[in-house]
Amino acid sequence: MKSGFPLGLAGEWGKICRELLAGPAKFFRWMIPPAGRISLSLAANFVRLPDMLRCFVMIGLALTWSASGAELVLDYGSAGSDQTPPGFTNTLAGTGRLGRWRAMTEEIPGLTNTTVLAQTSMEVVDERFPLLIYEKAKFSDFTLTTKFKLVEGVVEQMGGIVFRYQDEKSFYVIRASGLGSNVRFYKVVGGIRSQPIGPTVPVAKGEWHELKIECRGNKIRAWLNGREAIPELTDTSFAAGRVGFFTKSDSLTRFADTRIVYAPREPLAQVIVRDIVAAYPRLVGVKIYLNDEQGEPRIVASKDAKEIGAAGGASEKSAITQGQVFYGRGKDTVSVVQPLRNNNGEPIAAVRVVMKSFTGQTEQAVLQRALPLVKEMQARVQSLEELQ
Repeated sequence: MKSGFPLGLAGEWGKICRELLAGPAKFFRWMIPPAGRISLSLAANFVRLPDMLRCFVMIGLALTWSASGAELVLDYGSAGSDQTPPGFTNTLAGTGRLGRWRAMTEEIPGLTNTTVLAQTSMEVVDERFPLLIYEKAKFSDFTLTTKFKLVEGVVEQMGGIVFRYQDEKSFYVIRASGLGSNVRFYKVVGGIRSQPIGPTVPVAKGEWHELKIECRGNKIRAWLNGREAIPELTDTSFAAGRVGFFTKSDSLTRFADTRIVYAPREPLAQVIVRDIVAAYPRLVGVKIYLNDEQGEPRIVASKDAKEIGAAGGASEKSAITQGQVFYGRGKDTVSVVQPLRNNNGEPIAAVRVVMKSFTGQTEQAVLQRALPLVKEMQARVQSLEELQ
């Protein structure tokens, strides 16, 4: 008996492999037999050895895929350039002067790349937190590791990482203090800092340490020099954001060998389009537009991925800037352009819904057809930042 499975597997093994293709999570449900099912019946579930081997190959590939992720090694720029590294923004949480971040050369045992990032500005202001934010990507789930060294500081000797950073008033941070002999996690929401969480642990000045931070959904953990410093905690304040480097007050701190292994993040705009197309497969097209740096609308998500990056027109521009609604008719299609708004009701994007036309269909009828689709999309939009 054949199951119809592409590899020719029958019975229970075929079901296992079909579950595997549906996703590793479903597969592991089959690895643990429920009560009453102790073993497979060879009579009912016979499978040829080559097919079984191919299934195990697929299992190995699936496990590899599920564990894999993109890796990014942060580039601090050219050593000795005495400038803020390209791709980063120098900013500040709290009060005082901006930090001074530059790339420099230093010998580090075990590393062939000796370019390090140094914060070299000292100012004795208690609530001064110099930040250097990596601007080229946002991260949701990731594991970040970095080496750091506390060089000097009279009031503070501190270094750490900000992550899921929204702006200088909203972010997570995990930092290590030499003078305080501790590792702490806290969050800043709207400029209000939470109570710090973390252990007392010595952090020697003048030595290289390794800080590792892991985010998975709303779970956060951290390690210092390979030992768990922040056991798993749960927080739902920020789902994604940028990462960056953190110091405090007059701390002179250096960072090196910063690596991020992450799950590539799909823009919310594309997620929304994909879900709408799945729910309404007869749609001819769905496109979301955002203004580019020149203030011109461009497609950032589309049913047809090849259209991403294409310019919009006057209708899309007016929908974004003025919140206007437009109706259009083609040879065999009709379309509606409507704004998508943030949680304050301000237009931030435009969506074009393209549908098949019907004889005698009025403009009002077309708008009514498009309305529930746009409402579904609007319900998932809170801010421009989310869509990008």
